[in-house]
Amino acid sequence: MRTGDDMIKTIFVAGLLSATLSIAGWPGTVLAETKSEEPTLKQASERKAQLSQIGKPLAGVPDDEFGRGTPRTSLLGFAKATLERDFERASRYLDLTQLPTGLEEGDGPRLARQLRIAVGRQLWVDFEAISISPEGDVNDGLPESRDRIGWIAGAKKSFDIVLQRVPREDGVLIWKFAPSTVADIPQLYEEFGFSRLETVLPSWFFDYRIIGIEIVFWAILLLTAVAVLPVAMMITTGLMWVLRRFRADLAPEVERFFTGPIQLLMWVLLGRSAMQMMHTSVMFEAAARARTVLVVALAWVVLRAMDFGGQRIMTRLEAVGLSNAKVILRPVARLLKLAVVVGAGLLWVENLGYEITTMIAGISISGVAIALASQKTLENVFGAVTLYTAQPVRVGDFCRFGGQLGTVEEIGLRATQIRTLDRSVVSIPNGEFATMHLDNLSRRDRFWYHPRIRLRLETTPDQIRYFLVEVRKMLYAHPKVVSEPLHVRFDGFGETALDVDVFAYIGVTNYSESLEIKEDLNLRIMDIFADAGIELAVPLQYEVEWKPLNPERVQEVQARVKQWRDQQTLYLPNFPPEKIAELKGSLDYPVAGSPGHR
Repeated sequence: MRTGDDMIKTIFVAGLLSATLSIAGWPGTVLAETKSEEPTLKQASERKAQLSQIGKPLAGVPDDEFGRGTPRTSLLGFAKATLERDFERASRYLDLTQLPTGLEEGDGPRLARQLRIAVGRQLWVDFEAISISPEGDVNDGLPESRDRIGWIAGAKKSFDIVLQRVPREDGVLIWKFAPSTVADIPQLYEEFGFSRLETVLPSWFFDYRIIGIEIVFWAILLLTAVAVLPVAMMITTGLMWVLRRFRADLAPEVERFFTGPIQLLMWVLLGRSAMQMMHTSVMFEAAARARTVLVVALAWVVLRAMDFGGQRIMTRLEAVGLSNAKVILRPVARLLKLAVVVGAGLLWVENLGYEITTMIAGISISGVAIALASQKTLENVFGAVTLYTAQPVRVGDFCRFGGQLGTVEEIGLRATQIRTLDRSVVSIPNGEFATMHLDNLSRRDRFWYHPRIRLRLETTPDQIRYFLVEVRKMLYAHPKVVSEPLHVRFDGFGETALDVDVFAYIGVTNYSESLEIKEDLNLRIMDIFADAGIELAVPLQYEVEWKPLNPERVQEVQARVKQWRDQQTLYLPNFPPEKIAELKGSLDYPVAGSPGHR
């Protein structure tokens, strides 16, 4: 069920982002059919530097107080004059000698203003592409003395924006807007100007600019933003209502997406769509093409999705007992978030118009250098990832490592800290620790009980038979000993002893408790020694006085073994299953007389 929920949420977020990019026109859409390419904010910001070329004399160019000696300088002069709202001077760049009926030379400033507004809304002109030669561009396929700046596709006709080389009053040839272009200005302004708004708003609303964008567009942007905000809130609230109705279990987890980043994203998309329905200006579109708020919104969505995914991963890790993995998850999450922020920044810089290939190459080279310089650090980080994913040990586990024993206290990004039996703390780099042979003693599901008992050579066969049967019986009857696998075998003849091998498992996981049970088993085996008259062998290096085994005890044991034979209860080599089931748990533990005895 969890997998299905995650799939639904993944599809939902992916679909929303896909729709976002589609609506946003990623990476860009052509809003006006013009001959020029769409400018970036970087190109638009460089206009100021280009306008500063006005007034600088050029070799071989006719001297003109308005800088009309070449097509480029003439166009720059017109742009600078309109930027300063000096439309009287701007009219000096229009050829007013062949005005159509209804227009007079006195209309020059008005025509210059209308041309600036119409062209500014529809046409981006790359000044660097305009000829700087006094003769103009002789290879553009146009008649001599004419240079096309661009063209604008109108509803009924295409408007050519052309400069023409004409004689000045003193006969010097200069460049002005051609009479055909001047004659089209009224119709051009009627279609792409502010003729209707100017009846309501003052003219300065359309002439003054803030960072190159007319005040009217800032006002429209503000009004649009205020108008679409309630719509965005209504849409996100409606989506959340639908989600609560059909998937109430998902609503609390997904709601964080809607209360912040998704709502911002919807607001940006609605505002963008509304503004694209209006004819703004080339400069406004250049600023909008940076998609600053859209990039922020998308980055916020991704970061919030990463928070959500990280929280889900932590919940699942805690469910399987890996809560300490947050030590590695947090820095990894921060690294991924940093990558998202850097990626969003690079995307924004590219939208501004800057070439990011060099930046990425520089970052890549720096990344390689950093990786080489921090090779050991990265090795330790990957070691930490291995320790948290493979989990050979966990925090709190008692383990054997490199010939030592200790308890894991912390698995950090660089090193693992272990408290040894000497109570000192050993810090081992993760890269080294992850490659060690690790014996996790805390993971044992039972403890091995495996004493090797060496009996005196004088021990009789019936004493050994008695010992084997009684020890097995005791182990089968003990409530803390696992009945399978279990064996007690006369293993062989040593030089100084008869060897008996005991193999059993103590069914507890606590080390201290296993020692208590092991102690109880050892004492019970010693009781069997005494009952059978058996003694342990003494190593040769010890000089002790030899004495025979107790003959009375030997005879009693032989009689008991004979009785078992007669009754067919000499359970050698194996106990029957029904006898094992009868014996199971029949011993008292703890023994009678101890505080814990029941």
